Amino acid sequence: MGFMQAGWRLAIEQRHAVAARTGRTVFVGGAGDFDKDGRIRHAGDLRAQIAGTIDNLNAALALEGATLADAVRLKVYYTPAKDLDEWAVRALIQNHAAFAALDPLPALSMMPVPLQPFEGQAVQIQAIAIVGWRSAPRAHALSRAVPASAAKQFQRPIYTAGLRAGEFITAPLRCATGEDGKLLHQGDAVAQSHAIMNDLAATLRHLGAGLQDAIKMEGYYFGTTHKDWAPLGAARASHFREPGPVATVVPCHVLDPDGARTKIEVMAFRGDNGVHNKYIPREDCWPETVWDWSLPLPYRQGLRLRNQIWTGGQVPYDRGTTADPTVFPTDVLKQTGFTMGLCNDIVEGFGRSTRDYRLLVCYFTSKGSERETRAFIDAVAERIDGRLPPMTIVPQPHMHTDDCLVEIWGIAES
Repeated sequence: MGFMQAGWRLAIEQRHAVAARTGRTVFVGGAGDFDKDGRIRHAGDLRAQIAGTIDNLNAALALEGATLADAVRLKVYYTPAKDLDEWAVRALIQNHAAFAALDPLPALSMMPVPLQPFEGQAVQIQAIAIVGWRSAPRAHALSRAVPASAAKQFQRPIYTAGLRAGEFITAPLRCATGEDGKLLHQGDAVAQSHAIMNDLAATLRHLGAGLQDAIKMEGYYFGTTHKDWAPLGAARASHFREPGPVATVVPCHVLDPDGARTKIEVMAFRGDNGVHNKYIPREDCWPETVWDWSLPLPYRQGLRLRNQIWTGGQVPYDRGTTADPTVFPTDVLKQTGFTMGLCNDIVEGFGRSTRDYRLLVCYFTSKGSERETRAFIDAVAERIDGRLPPMTIVPQPHMHTDDCLVEIWGIAES
């Protein structure tokens, strides 16, 4: 795994990788505009940080033999600026020299967040790259036009709504919007959820797949109680059948456009040997220690497919009850250790260990200080044997409820 040789590092004391590889797939955690000592180079300047982050992302990919042309999905957590809405941030990325000539463009999952993990940080970009995917059979994308209101900001006013790189498929984050970028179903979060899921399904069909091929669903919603989550959870779930993907859905605190109440994406695998295009069976692991949802949902907690293990988003829940399952209420650090233990149980259930993680994505309740980020990472590190894998760290003003403060998921090599 790429270990602090990319000319940048996170602002933490622990030994950590910035990139990791399994087979031809390379993962980069939350790359930012860091220097070699972990300091943000352009504190508070989103525009300048985007350029620096892309340069650092390129350096991290190079450690594992990949380039930005190999990127298939970039997850962009950005803190909104007054003069940069989501289309403007997307334009800055797509217009960058590393991407401007690529056809198709990588899929961008754009996620506005009010907080960042380190002082002065305004953006972090996580990456999944597949070395050489552009020459793979069925390598193609679903491109869409940028809405006319934003088109002048783009060198090429298109974006990738879905991308197939051989067997791997991504349908990146989207709100319920029409082709003109205007919001559908104003004020109705359930209707927005169904609209997004229908659009994701249509995107996958265009790429020769379906929702049953999904390995991972990620989503965001406004809400801080079980009552807020439940109707949207039921709406999303109605589009899958057993066995579904692993899932991570966490609260959000800002979305673009105004009035959007939820945002959803899926990643999938579909078999492709150049002739056949078929469902790939996956192996399921649900350890006895791991909780279940309070609603009857089709998702799994751990799936192994090809050489990868994907975990669902783990939360500090006790398996013994769905009525009041939270353990260590309001203690974020104890909950972090417990939640990492659940992720580890899933990975170990497939016969692997914490040394096999290739990506960790971590959400936690925070007031926004770097001190809290460091304490959280300390708690994660206590449950990892050896150096930390690539990590995306997302502090949140509020997580699921007042006493459920953490959600973590990961990808491991199998």
